[in-house]
Amino acid sequence: MILERLGKCVEALEVIRGPLGEKLTSELQSRETKCMMLYQRLQRWPECNALAHKLLLKNPDDWQFYPSYFDSLFHLIDQSWSPPEEGEHCSEGAVHYTVAEVIRFVEERIKGEDGKESRSLRGPYLARLELIHRLRERGCPEESLLGEPLELMVQFFGKFGDKPCCITDLKIYLHLLSADQHVQFINRLSEAVPLGEQGDDGFAFPDDTKALQRHLCVCQLSRALGLHQRLDVDGKLRLITELKAHYHHGLKFGKTALKTELQFSDMYCLMAAHVYVDLWMDTRDENMVWQCLGLLQEGLTHSASNAQFKLLLLLLYCRLGAFEPVVDLYSSLDAKHVQHDTIGFLLTRYAESLGQFAAASQSCNFSLRFFHSNQKDTSEYIIQAYKYGAFEKIPEFIALRNRLNQSLHFAQVRTERMLLDLFLEADIVLSLEESVKAMSLSAEEDDIPWDNMRDNRDLTVFTSWDPKERSLTEEHRRRSLEEETVWLRIRSLTLRLLASLATLGHMPSPQNSEVPNENGVGDKTSILGSLLAQLNQNLQAAAQIAEKRTQYPFLGPPSTRLAAALSSGSCQCQAAAFQLSVHLQELETFGLDESSELQTQICNAFKSLVVQLQEILNKCKGDLLEMKEGKLKTWPSLLETLVFFVEAVCIVLWMASYCAKILRPLKTSLQKKKKKKKDTNTALPAVMCGFQELTGGLQDLLNQAVEHIKEQETGITALKLASLTLEGNTEEEASFAKAAMDKVHSSYLRSLQEVGDLLKKRAETLKSLKI
Repeated sequence: MILERLGKCVEALEVIRGPLGEKLTSELQSRETKCMMLYQRLQRWPECNALAHKLLLKNPDDWQFYPSYFDSLFHLIDQSWSPPEEGEHCSEGAVHYTVAEVIRFVEERIKGEDGKESRSLRGPYLARLELIHRLRERGCPEESLLGEPLELMVQFFGKFGDKPCCITDLKIYLHLLSADQHVQFINRLSEAVPLGEQGDDGFAFPDDTKALQRHLCVCQLSRALGLHQRLDVDGKLRLITELKAHYHHGLKFGKTALKTELQFSDMYCLMAAHVYVDLWMDTRDENMVWQCLGLLQEGLTHSASNAQFKLLLLLLYCRLGAFEPVVDLYSSLDAKHVQHDTIGFLLTRYAESLGQFAAASQSCNFSLRFFHSNQKDTSEYIIQAYKYGAFEKIPEFIALRNRLNQSLHFAQVRTERMLLDLFLEADIVLSLEESVKAMSLSAEEDDIPWDNMRDNRDLTVFTSWDPKERSLTEEHRRRSLEEETVWLRIRSLTLRLLASLATLGHMPSPQNSEVPNENGVGDKTSILGSLLAQLNQNLQAAAQIAEKRTQYPFLGPPSTRLAAALSSGSCQCQAAAFQLSVHLQELETFGLDESSELQTQICNAFKSLVVQLQEILNKCKGDLLEMKEGKLKTWPSLLETLVFFVEAVCIVLWMASYCAKILRPLKTSLQKKKKKKKDTNTALPAVMCGFQELTGGLQDLLNQAVEHIKEQETGITALKLASLTLEGNTEEEASFAKAAMDKVHSSYLRSLQEVGDLLKKRAETLKSLKI
């Protein structure tokens, strides 16, 4: 291990191949695996090939050595390697350095499996498909010697089609089939599925679980080839009916299963849900998503532990704007340890944006508890590893600690949690200055490791059989990370600007100081200016990303709030409020007498902020839930815009509070001067009149928002969900779908209540802004 870390691979190899290497028994084949890794690092391809060949002779099903075997072959071909005329090919033995030799070796392994009376091993059959794939990639004509991919895959299905892994084995090689072979391939596989007699509904069902698994695999491969997506609406609805019939029929095989066990036919239910999602995305008919939710809820009654049902339900509720049912679903997943980092984004992305602030805090806590405990636990793991001599584990523990400390999700959750706490409590429970101090927030310090950021999200957590053109690509991953990073920068800068604003509001007036930079006034102002410049720069980058309108696969990464934040005008309004604080600092420096032009500028900014907030509020107008022709329709974007309005209002109010702190002493000073001069002119300076108009405008806006929320609550409460019709559903299916509607209905009311309560509290803070 020490030699490896020093980069002395040759010396490390000598140790492993020597007497000491025989003591490497901590893992199965650890000596051989270590040798293989070092041969690859040293690019000793003959040894790599010979060792892989030997190990595959011992165990033809050990897949980890097939890629090494094929990789080494092509490296040897590229290097035009040939064996020495005398002696062994290399220290590990004979080398297969031609395509013909490798084909012969793979075919011999397959013959050995075909001749066995016991069950065949999958490895050699998959190795043949892998070799065809690699030869085709390189344009080698020898691929034809291995056979026709369609026939080979049909043969593979015949041997292993009753195993759940058959779909994952074959899916990665479907590209070897030409487009005109897709239907033929599925027809050939269907012939190998033993089904009973057709019933009255026209469907034939399997008689045992092995036949069920074969039929399910054919359905999964059909979807992976894009055959489901090519169907019209009626065709997809017929497909859903068939999948649901197979699902309900398959439940009889799991009647004696424990509550924690999954049903054999669960995947039929999940696939039917995916087809419902296809219909929803294609037609925008929300009836499809209600039926999908109902089907998944029904699935959970039979398989209470099915994580895929819960994950898809979680995603669908979030996409519909209902966060209330999601927290319980995530809790029931019972995510352990590092899973809070890999799948936590599914919850935290929607936490605050849907207006359920209490649940949002709880969601952030799920992840933060794990991250904070990990920082303590990993140190303990390292100490124990030293204590018991498990030195090879120490780098792994250090790597885990670094991975989590540099996690994108950790930075996001920490930032969002602090912003959320400020929106909920600053100037309500504690002053902004006290809240910032309690969080140990610093405007000067940025503790996010931007250069070493790790994206640990598991973007393939959803089971998917979508064809390649609808699947997640590396470009999707790259764009998602770019979008997440820019949004995090904007949120982090917003947080630091609030810390800066709190510090400015807590400083003595520079007019009372002989030295301009005493008490750090000049420094604080320059920090504010620097942060504003960074914010504007990131907003420009965000606008460029939003213009691309990247569409991710439905089961891929969720889009950030970035595009909605820009289109609502919330980001621009917040930036304008922060910019105004710079002008207010200048006013404090110059005083009222020599700042008429600056006062006009500030007054215009006050008016502009009210106009911007009014525009954001106007974009919130509309029914969040509406019923048309017996169908329920949701408008989650209106709810998200309402939350953006709340955030913008909070920041404008904090800016107004800072403004009041500056104007009060200026007004007192002005009144004293008037008393001395016995000036009876009662006219206030322009900036003070403008501030009064600002507070009046904010009061009016908050009244409008609260009134709008009351109207929405009344309208949603009055909706009669019992009168809704769900066509083509049995009574039981309709009851599950209506239960899902009730959850969405309840969640929207909860969101409106929490947003309304917060706006009322913010309206109360306006009373303290009199000057």
